[in-house]
Amino acid sequence: MLNTLLEPAREVELAREFADLRASEFSRLDRTGIAYLDYTGSALHPESLVRAHAALLDREVLGNPHSEHGPSRHSAELMEAARDAVLAFFNADPAVYTVCFAANATSAMKLVAEAYPFGKGRGLVLSVDNHNSINGIRELARRAGAPVRYIALDADLRLRNPHAALNVASREMAGGLLAFPAQSNFSGVRHDLGLVTHAHRLGFEVLLDAAAFVPSNVLDLSEHAPDFVALSFYKMFGYPTGIGALIARRDSLGRLRRPSFSGGVVDFVSVQNDMYQLAEGARAFEDGTPDFLGICAVTHGLAFLQRVGVARIHEHVASLTMSLIDGLQRLEHRNGCAVARVYGPNAASARGGSVAFNVVGPTGHPTSYALVETRARERGVALRGGCFCNPGCAESAFGFDARRAREAMLAAAHEGFTIERFATHMERDVAVGAIRASVGMANNARDVERAIAVVASFAD
Repeated sequence: MLNTLLEPAREVELAREFADLRASEFSRLDRTGIAYLDYTGSALHPESLVRAHAALLDREVLGNPHSEHGPSRHSAELMEAARDAVLAFFNADPAVYTVCFAANATSAMKLVAEAYPFGKGRGLVLSVDNHNSINGIRELARRAGAPVRYIALDADLRLRNPHAALNVASREMAGGLLAFPAQSNFSGVRHDLGLVTHAHRLGFEVLLDAAAFVPSNVLDLSEHAPDFVALSFYKMFGYPTGIGALIARRDSLGRLRRPSFSGGVVDFVSVQNDMYQLAEGARAFEDGTPDFLGICAVTHGLAFLQRVGVARIHEHVASLTMSLIDGLQRLEHRNGCAVARVYGPNAASARGGSVAFNVVGPTGHPTSYALVETRARERGVALRGGCFCNPGCAESAFGFDARRAREAMLAAAHEGFTIERFATHMERDVAVGAIRASVGMANNARDVERAIAVVASFAD
């Protein structure tokens, strides 16, 4: 039985409110007939955001903020306004936090990874459930001789006894970096943010991947205070792409040591004296000329989310997510076997708007996710297939045997790696990818019904 959150009257009220929003801001969905269910990949931009940004660009003269003329200074002022808007949106005290603009969440995480003081006693703790943007940090940690440890997942793809696991790691490390997602981009599981405080008590700093979490959940940095928060704005409000942020505690940012420098991050550089000095604070982490025109749109995007209300978006997304899971789990073949295998918990309180699943035949054999993607695309339903750059959660969900998977990867790599070649070397009944349906503010019940209908078409 599914654990739902909303009373029927509230569901009806929300459906009406978001139907109005869809008509005013996302009318292109109904005009094109597309059921867009890839919100974890990217949010859709509201039409008013693009109009507001275009109007600003139409009326203003903006120059490279690294100059001192009027248009340059105006760009710098708008960038600072965007920084202030980010801090206000996440209730982050400007005396405690600052904002470094980056290309995306991945770039933001890389800023931390490359500058973090890993060492033999200062290690890295990762959750098995992590995007590859975080998984890759282990290579930098190991290069510095730092220990790397993982927190495992349970059967529902939640962190298994994370406090205890961190306690164990702390016995062999004199602090270090804990990196985990607030919400899984694979399963939609929302992990316990109380782990941040526990990590701090043990002397760890925390890098929180908030990219999948913040589009439909409130993140209050006065309540949970990770050292570093990485996010992408296009996942929050769809536009502009190519801009993310590292929200960092000022004291934690000051402990990072950048291994190199580039334009924009220095006070001075001397070639003849072989000297340089990094700028202070956020500026030391913003390489080159920032996307100063695009950053102007961030302020409008955050204002849009505030008008709609992230708490209301959360309710709307939770309702649609539960309808999706319920609909998938009701599908059966003639022999009574399930048509869909859904990964992660059923409880709405434990997950966000991403639902990963596989279509399975009457004998339990998984159907190729590529085939499901193709059929969905033919019906105008936008779903995503694969492992979603989250191999750890995928391996746990699919029940990979480590030895067999290693042999299959090596064999496929020898032949020229493709997922199809890897699949041929794995057991027949083991999935090597999944389908992900993820909902957001522009979705409605009809979108969910269309996704369920695609899956139902595979029933025998």
